[in-house]
Amino acid sequence: MSSRRSRISEEDINELISKLQSLLPDNRRRCRGSIRASAASLLLETCNYIKSLHQEVDDLSNQLSALVETMDFNSAQVELLQSLFLS
Repeated sequence: MSSRRSRISEEDINELISKLQSLLPDNRRRCRGSIRASAASLLLETCNYIKSLHQEVDDLSNQLSALVETMDFNSAQVELLQSLFLS
């Protein structure tokens, strides 16, 4: 069983690195060292940023759940909330 991998040029890699870097908040961007070192640190920073986003979503979800539990909704309000969260 053989597999063929398409090769990605260094130019393509640099372009992907730039695109990834543009997705990170400004305070997380750092350019230092060689392209490979920059790529490695950029990937590490991206992973850490994604983890922090997951944690933020969890925290906000917990806060929202606690808030919803304390509120008294009528059926129209519940339907509105469900439509907002499910869309």
